[in-house]
Amino acid sequence: MEALRLAQAPAPDNPRPSLFHKAARTLPGIIAGAADLDPAAVLTATVAGASFGVSLGWVVVLCVPVLFSVFAVSSRIGQETKKGLVELIREHYGRKSAMLIALFIVGVNLTMIVGDIVAVSDSFSLLTMSPRLFFLAIVGFTVWYVLIVGNYQKTTKVLGTLTLILIAYVLAAYRVTDSFPTLARDVLLPRMQVNSGYMMGVVAVFGSLLTPDVIVWQTSSKRGLPEGLAKAHVTESHAGTFVACLISLSAMVAASHMHVADPSNMTTRTASEALGSFGYAGTVLFALGIIASGMIALPILVASLCFSVAEAAGWRSGLSMEPWNARLFFVMISATVFLAVVIDFFGVNTVHVLYWSQILAGIILVPIFAYILLLSNNSKIMRTTNSRFENFWLGCAVTGMLISNVLFFWFVLK
Repeated sequence: MEALRLAQAPAPDNPRPSLFHKAARTLPGIIAGAADLDPAAVLTATVAGASFGVSLGWVVVLCVPVLFSVFAVSSRIGQETKKGLVELIREHYGRKSAMLIALFIVGVNLTMIVGDIVAVSDSFSLLTMSPRLFFLAIVGFTVWYVLIVGNYQKTTKVLGTLTLILIAYVLAAYRVTDSFPTLARDVLLPRMQVNSGYMMGVVAVFGSLLTPDVIVWQTSSKRGLPEGLAKAHVTESHAGTFVACLISLSAMVAASHMHVADPSNMTTRTASEALGSFGYAGTVLFALGIIASGMIALPILVASLCFSVAEAAGWRSGLSMEPWNARLFFVMISATVFLAVVIDFFGVNTVHVLYWSQILAGIILVPIFAYILLLSNNSKIMRTTNSRFENFWLGCAVTGMLISNVLFFWFVLK
């Protein structure tokens, strides 16, 4: 996240960056990596670990190079074209294609927004021992205020640091692991299962780390970003990717030692038991981490949903614009937050909703990655086309996700 960049360029008389400068460049990426793990990603990893142990850990490992490629390519698309992803799809592949992609993104994002608001409210409830209904409207209003009136960048500077609490999952995984060679073997050489539940887990874990909202946000938020500033984020984005994947894998390892009858229907309180090795402090760490990551992710989810619709319909959009200059865009932001809060008042199972939202995300990723490949390799659109590394891993992601989706639907429908 650009708002978290703290690094400064080395002094002119010091041609080689010092260790301090390298650390300064990496720290924002570590914070960004923790912040990129929204409640949906954390809870999905928890469900996967409680259901299948670490046999889905290989998915997280494969996501590392894919994330490198996706973030680099989507950022470059926004920077060079000064347009969002859905807008480019509309211009080059037709309005119907753009509207269909936007519709899928709306469905995924709205489900995640509903689940994340409940997750954050549940976490406040864990800390205060008060009913979660008391916090739903407060959380919703805060998200609306940050997008319409407040300053999202300043908000992330505070909450971004707080998400480092999620590194507690790394410590929890360390405490419950008896043999690291055995753990590495189980992750890299897993006992794969050929059934609908396992395929569902593969799609969900992929979807949790490569969510469509992040891709839309990357392209839309990078529109017109100077080339020099875009390159300055490479170090921290790499560090952020490693941290996000490390925490996700650690949550999976920690949850593999939980004893839950039906992991897919566990509650938020039950999910917090993945940090049970810390005692009551584990519940507090879990709640604070979910609150911070949720309050960072929710504005991105709402904004990317509205960007998708606005770009598909050809409306003016942009968080930096005055509301009266992009009325439909800002009306949609307000309506989205209001609708999500209303749905939450009817009562939902947080973990169940968020897990399924990541499955939906994993399904929609296939056409989104395909469009990214087509757009980023079109020299008529881009000044800089993809490297072989980027094309290889994006191609692997499309192929792997397509196979996983086909197997998932095969087992569900047969």
